[in-house]
Amino acid sequence: MSRIGRKPITLPQGVSVEVEPGLVRVKGPKGALEVAVDPEMKVVVEDGVVRVERPSDARRHRALHGLTRTLIANAVIGVTEGYTKELEIKGIGYRAKMSGNKLELSVGFSHPVIFEPPEGVKVEVPEPTRIRVSGIDKQQVGQVAANIRAIRPPDAYKGKGIRYVGEVVRLKPGKAGTTK
Repeated sequence: MSRIGRKPITLPQGVSVEVEPGLVRVKGPKGALEVAVDPEMKVVVEDGVVRVERPSDARRHRALHGLTRTLIANAVIGVTEGYTKELEIKGIGYRAKMSGNKLELSVGFSHPVIFEPPEGVKVEVPEPTRIRVSGIDKQQVGQVAANIRAIRPPDAYKGKGIRYVGEVVRLKPGKAGTTK
């Protein structure tokens, strides 16, 4: 059996889970999320604990077992604590600022790049070289952070650009001098 799939999900105070065929609704203090699950997977809620059970040991069911449990667990964490990704900007003159609810990036182009975050995701700029993306949906927060990073990914030679906090960018050596 899947070690991850067997682990029960304990529901924190104030979190409720409703199960329908093919859909699990999770409500908590920060909001509500819907998780689409395979209709063959059985989700059981009892005594403040959510368990995911699979109908057989078929390869497809084994693959879906851990995935389903993890998606539901991520939704529970999202509606209680939320998710955050931080990005940092490296480069002379590179900076970010908020104008209304839009993110305005000056990252070496001839014009500022305007990024409008989707609904449900909050973008903050605590410093001109830091961007914080937060929300309750783990997948959406990660996708928005990746979209912001894709505007100017780190350069392989100088390391300039937008990167995740803690991301290690390996720099290539420049041109080697010619020997005579």
